Amino acid sequence: GEVCTMINKKYVEFLPSMRGAEELVTQVEGLASNIDQLKAHIENEVQRDLNVAGAEFTELKQQLERDTLVLSVLKKLQEFDTAVKEFHSALLEEQYVAAAQQLEKARSSLRTLESRKGFELKVLKALGKELVVQTQNIIYHLWQEWQKLIVWKLPPSKGSSSLEAVVLSELHLHTVPAQDKDTAVPPVQAVLQALAVLGELHYKLKDFGHFLLQYILKPLILHPSLEPVSEEQPDVFILRFRSQELALDEASPMEVFDKIKLVFEVLQKCLLNVALEQPGEGRVTLAELLGELIWEELSDCLIHNCLVKSIPTNSSKLEQYKEVIKSTEEFEKALKKMQFLKEDTTALLKYACNVNSHFANKKCQDVIMAARSLMTSEIHNTVKITPDSSVALPELPDPGSGDHLKMHRASPLHSGLVNLGSESRLSPLTLSLPTCRISSSVQQLVQLAYHTLLEATASTDLCCLQLFNCVRDVFQLFCEVVPTYHRENLQKLPQLAAIHHNNCMYIAHHLLTLGHQFRYSSAGVLSSVAVTFVDLVPGFRRLGVECFLAQMRVQKGEILERLSSARNFSNMDDEENYRAANKAIKQVLHQLRRLGMVWQDVLPVNVYCKAMGTLLNTALAEIVTRIVALEDISAEDADRLYSLCRTMVEEGPQVFTPLLEEDKNKKYQEEVPVYVQNWMTFKELMIILQANLQEIVDQWADGKGPLAKEFSAAEVKSLIRALFQNTERRAAALAKIK
Repeated sequence: GEVCTMINKKYVEFLPSMRGAEELVTQVEGLASNIDQLKAHIENEVQRDLNVAGAEFTELKQQLERDTLVLSVLKKLQEFDTAVKEFHSALLEEQYVAAAQQLEKARSSLRTLESRKGFELKVLKALGKELVVQTQNIIYHLWQEWQKLIVWKLPPSKGSSSLEAVVLSELHLHTVPAQDKDTAVPPVQAVLQALAVLGELHYKLKDFGHFLLQYILKPLILHPSLEPVSEEQPDVFILRFRSQELALDEASPMEVFDKIKLVFEVLQKCLLNVALEQPGEGRVTLAELLGELIWEELSDCLIHNCLVKSIPTNSSKLEQYKEVIKSTEEFEKALKKMQFLKEDTTALLKYACNVNSHFANKKCQDVIMAARSLMTSEIHNTVKITPDSSVALPELPDPGSGDHLKMHRASPLHSGLVNLGSESRLSPLTLSLPTCRISSSVQQLVQLAYHTLLEATASTDLCCLQLFNCVRDVFQLFCEVVPTYHRENLQKLPQLAAIHHNNCMYIAHHLLTLGHQFRYSSAGVLSSVAVTFVDLVPGFRRLGVECFLAQMRVQKGEILERLSSARNFSNMDDEENYRAANKAIKQVLHQLRRLGMVWQDVLPVNVYCKAMGTLLNTALAEIVTRIVALEDISAEDADRLYSLCRTMVEEGPQVFTPLLEEDKNKKYQEEVPVYVQNWMTFKELMIILQANLQEIVDQWADGKGPLAKEFSAAEVKSLIRALFQNTERRAAALAKIK
């Protein structure tokens, strides 16, 4: 019973919990079914709605972006429009800076619009055109204003740089504000600032700089007689010129610098001190901007037309040049103070300080120019030099620069007999030039070389070497210029060929000692390097000899040409033949006489005698050759040939007239056999023409007589056959000639 009761009790407890569990299961099943329905609903409907909403959102976003862009474009268009309107009203009120700034604003708006990709508006093109028109409009206004502020009064012949034209130029600066007008900004600043904003200032200043250089600054440098004058009136500053009558040919750099400084001071006062805001550069003064534009050309002009000319041509004046260097430095400082020059600009000063090098360059240039002018001057203006005429050359420096100098000056050239240590002695004339004539230009050329080397010894090392090389260049130039420049005359005129020959020998003579004389006069670089001109000597000798030999060939050719018209000296019994031969001989003698005269007192005597002897010998040898070749000489032929030969022997020596004094020429006429190689041959030929067979055989004397010395056996036999008829006596005589 108790057990039943327990079971009953448990059952009563179990039943509700089971029911509760069952209800729970039912609830869970209901919930699961709900979830399934919801899931199906989400999958089928909500997802679709979400997709639609997302697409709508994107579209709205794009719409917003488009609207924002349109809005910004409209805003920029409005900005452009406002800027252009404000530009117009500012321009009407002559507020140029404001107008220029508004125009730049409009330009920047337009740039922004043009940079928008995918948004090309047709209206932009029209706006661009409008901007260009308005820019030109304001530039025109500013240009008008500029022309009122800065007025050039130029001479009628604008391009002319003549003094008469230049002196009429004036510059009027209306840039100083009148006292009664109380303007916040002086008009000149407004105009320049507006141009700066528009980026046009550079072009305007370039024009102004060009005019300033052409009509004011350069004329002051180029015309020493011009002086700048500034005149101040209530509302204008005037720059004009005054011309001094008694002006020097060249102004000193100090004077030129002062004049230019005065111009810049006036400009500084009225114009160049204006400070501007340069886009991208910050604040700058007009002076800086103008300086950048014109300083290079101005400094070039100052160097080439002022500093170059002031460089001394004499080393003794180099010391005084310090003044120029000092004033150059002050000039640059003054321009830097005005801000016209940047602090690191030193072109002028660098040039001035480099005076030693410029001095050497200028000196060398002057020497070369002078030398060239001497080389191209007439050869026939001559001076006579004699062994004892020491050229008018500079005495080398005094003992101040070393006693050893004078000692070397009295070199073997001047010190009488020179002891060679043995019994043999040199004559005082060993190293002298024989008496002859040389071109005065060549004497001057050698003097120029001496003076230049003298200058070199007093100069700095660098300058010294440069001048030494310059002298070498002068002599090398002679070898190039003279033979080319005077070619025709040297070929045609025997006298000039002779003078040129002497000129070359004279130069060669001086080149032998030129270097050594200066080695000892220089404590500097010349004493340590090989200062010599000896290497140039052979070239000069060759130059002289070749020219003279070419002339000799021409003369020989003429002699042979004349003798060729003598009909071979055959058949002299024919009047016409005899006349032709006689004429040929006379012409040759005339030619020799003329040469004897043109070379007289020109060539050294020994060269004269050798040259005349060679030419006379050419004539005699040709006559001998022609006569020996004759196959038949009648008695009358022989007489006439003899008389022709006698003319040559009598008149030939008379062409030797080396000296002006007639009586002194006898000696050389008697010495003709020494200079004419074929003289004795010719005399022997004359003997044969007059001799009988026995006399000829005696003259031959078994090959030991005078005749045998001059002619070969074959030649003598040939002459005997031509002169004598075929007899036994002739056969016997011929047998003895062997």
